[in-house]
Amino acid sequence: MIPIIRAYSTRALKGASGSVFKSTAFKTIQPSTMSSTKNSGAAPKQQQQQQNAQKKDKQKAKSGGGGGGSAQKPNPSKSTKLRGMEKDSPEVRISKTLSWLLRHGAQGEGLPMRPDGYVKVTDLLQHPKLKAQALDLERIKEMVKNDSKQRYDLVLESPEGAKLLVFSGEDAAASAEVPASAIWWIKARQGHSIKTVQLDLKPINAVSDIPSSMAVHGTTRTAWDMISKGGLSKMKRNHIHLAQNVANQNVVSGMRTSSQVLIFINVQKALDAGIKFWLSDNGVVLTEGDEKGFLPKEFFERVVDVKNGELQGWQHT
Repeated sequence: MIPIIRAYSTRALKGASGSVFKSTAFKTIQPSTMSSTKNSGAAPKQQQQQQNAQKKDKQKAKSGGGGGGSAQKPNPSKSTKLRGMEKDSPEVRISKTLSWLLRHGAQGEGLPMRPDGYVKVTDLLQHPKLKAQALDLERIKEMVKNDSKQRYDLVLESPEGAKLLVFSGEDAAASAEVPASAIWWIKARQGHSIKTVQLDLKPINAVSDIPSSMAVHGTTRTAWDMISKGGLSKMKRNHIHLAQNVANQNVVSGMRTSSQVLIFINVQKALDAGIKFWLSDNGVVLTEGDEKGFLPKEFFERVVDVKNGELQGWQHT
C-alpha cells in the first residue's frame, strides 16, 4: 500500500521557493488511518464532510439490523422495562410491548424480522423485555386469542417455510400433532413504521370491496385542527388507518374508542384520483395517501364531532 504524504501548512507555499520545504511540516499517513488522524491537514469543510459520511455509515449499519430474514442473529438491548404506563396492569404492559416490538421496535432492538413482518416466537421470547416476564408460547397464544382488535397472526411453519397451521385459539389439539421441527411465527397485521415490512394486504379497487362500504378515521379535536389544514398524514407509519364504522358499532380495529372527531372518507373519489387502498386481515382500511403520504381533505366526505354533531365550513379552512 502506498502511503500518502500531506503537508500540514499551505501558507508556506506562498513564500519564496527556497523556503517552502523548510517551513512546511509533512507527515506520512497510511490510508487506513486517515479518517482517524486528528491533524490530517484536511480543511475544516472536508473534515466535516468526512465526519458526516462516517455518521451516515454508522446509522445505515445500525438500521440494517432486525429487517432481514431468519438467518440474522438478534442483538437485543438489555433493557427489561415494559412499554405502557405505571398504572397499566402487567398484562396490558406486556401486550403494549409485544405490539411495539412487532410494529415499530424490531430493528432498533435487533430482533430479526422477515420482509412480511413475521418474527420467530423463540426470538421474541428471548428479548429481555419479555424474557423478564417469563413469557412462553402458551401465554403468547392466549394474548393472540384474547386480543379484542385481532392485531396478530400466529402461524406454524415447517423449516422449509410451508404453512402448517394458522392459530385461531381453537386448534390446541391440532398443534400438538405437528412435527417437533416446526417453527412458530408471529406478526402484527397492520400499524408498522418499519419501512422494510411488506404486508400481504388485499387491494381495494372499488368501495364495494370494503365489507361495510365505509371508511372512517377517528382523531382528537386537537389533531383535527392540524388535519383540517393539510389532510390526514401517515406520519411515521407506513399507512393511514381507517375503520369500517364508528367505534363501538361493529368495529374490530382501526379506531380508538376515545376518538372525539370522526372523518368520513369518500373512498371511491380517492380511488378515482389514483389513491390506493388496502384491507388488512382484521378489517382495517389502509392507505399510503398521495406521494407525500397525505390523504388530502378533498377526499373528506363529512366530519363529525362526537359531542357536538356535524362540523360545518371545514372545507374552507
